[in-house]
Amino acid sequence: MSLLRLHRDDDVAVVLTDFAAGTLVDGLAMGTAVAAGHKVAVRAVAKGLSIRRYGQVIGEASADIAPGEWVHTHNLAMTEADRAAEIGADRHPLPAPSQPATWSGYRRVDGRWGTRNTIAVLTSVNCSATVARRVADAFPTDVLPEGVDNVVAYTHAGGCGGASDGEDVRLLQRTLAGYARHPNVAGVLIVGLGCEANQIPAWLANEGLSPGPALRTLSIQEAGGTLKAIEAGRAIVKELIALAARARREPAPASGLVVGLQCGGSDGWSGVTANPALGRAVDRLIAHGGSAMLSETPEIWGAEHLLLRRADPETAERLMDRLNWWREHAEVNRMELNNNPSPGNLKGGLTTILEKSLGAVAKAGTAPLEDVIGYGQPLRKPGLTFMDSPGYDPCSATGQIASGANLIAFTTGRGSVFGSKPAPCLKIASNARLAGWMSEDVDVDASAVLDGESLDAVGERIFDRLLSLASGEPSASEALGIGDAEFVPWQRGAYL
Repeated sequence: MSLLRLHRDDDVAVVLTDFAAGTLVDGLAMGTAVAAGHKVAVRAVAKGLSIRRYGQVIGEASADIAPGEWVHTHNLAMTEADRAAEIGADRHPLPAPSQPATWSGYRRVDGRWGTRNTIAVLTSVNCSATVARRVADAFPTDVLPEGVDNVVAYTHAGGCGGASDGEDVRLLQRTLAGYARHPNVAGVLIVGLGCEANQIPAWLANEGLSPGPALRTLSIQEAGGTLKAIEAGRAIVKELIALAARARREPAPASGLVVGLQCGGSDGWSGVTANPALGRAVDRLIAHGGSAMLSETPEIWGAEHLLLRRADPETAERLMDRLNWWREHAEVNRMELNNNPSPGNLKGGLTTILEKSLGAVAKAGTAPLEDVIGYGQPLRKPGLTFMDSPGYDPCSATGQIASGANLIAFTTGRGSVFGSKPAPCLKIASNARLAGWMSEDVDVDASAVLDGESLDAVGERIFDRLLSLASGEPSASEALGIGDAEFVPWQRGAYL
């Protein structure tokens, strides 16, 4: 087999290997050279008619298309064809597992479970970034006591330049608070300058946080300047490390895991191998009582009807409210949602946001959609939740971690070097070439699906790796030391 047709209603098939023009492939003559992962027509499609992949509309023909012709941006265009959904039609409980799954984690006082034991140096404003980094840099992992994973400075570009009670400051406060109370964080130092819009006392009060032995604050101006603040910060972190070193891992239920679902650098294989395999792992996790968060709202455009079929009416309404906000947001900023497929996505065989979204939603498996929450809002229910966010991976993952994700699962087809702290990131490759070429960045190769291994088998392997990662086994990105610079809170307000 050289062509992969995913559904009997599909007008296109995916090419499994590169073919030259004129090559006869499964009875079709290739009209042009076609690269692996790209689409060819399996039947004639007249201009203006819908084109289907996964059994779903991915756009419409912008020209007459002949069988064997390459289907991409030159002849496939975005469409707003009706995607009406029957709310709740696919809302079914998952079967209970035959045996409980366990892992080894840190039980926190609020009942949540940590997969890592991190000291977080948070910054209220960009102006305190250098001091925070100098404080954290004094504690490389090789000098930390056993059981303390790292000391990380979380710096950002916000915290001032807008109103103290403005949208961006409040969103930043919520995000930072999510990290401060995160189950993977054993101790927190908050570093501020002193005169910023995001005043530390107001931030803590707004978010219900109070200073104490495990949550300390520091003002650079009150400390007497940069060097004195660095010295004071290092002394505080030493105390936090001693406190964190008392924690011990213990057996934990799978229900204690919250996995943030991400995809980046997607290609034509992502929706065939890595994403649906991760979806199988997510179903296993949720069947065990665990939780998963799907995000990147612009990247469910065109596949939202599949999620609405898994939601109750109230949850469906909240999801549509967020999609409508994004439509208006794009229009105000003179953008189109179909601008989302990146140059890398296009080169990898994806053409429209509809096609990209259909593959992306597969990460969420088949479980009922239980809730829709705002960016960085604390998780409210077990099971599958949708968290509103941009489609930019670091920004979206930052929000998921702030909402309580203690693991991140990240699929990629073109290659990604993303990593995250304090929630470790498992990277899943969609194709064998990537898994070999960027092996130092990849944890799981899902391309075995193309060789005949079942999605269930690959999904079980991903689930097992998530359990071992949660128990302390380092991910590929952790082994490379990646994750300190990937803290990217969402900024969407005006700066004066």
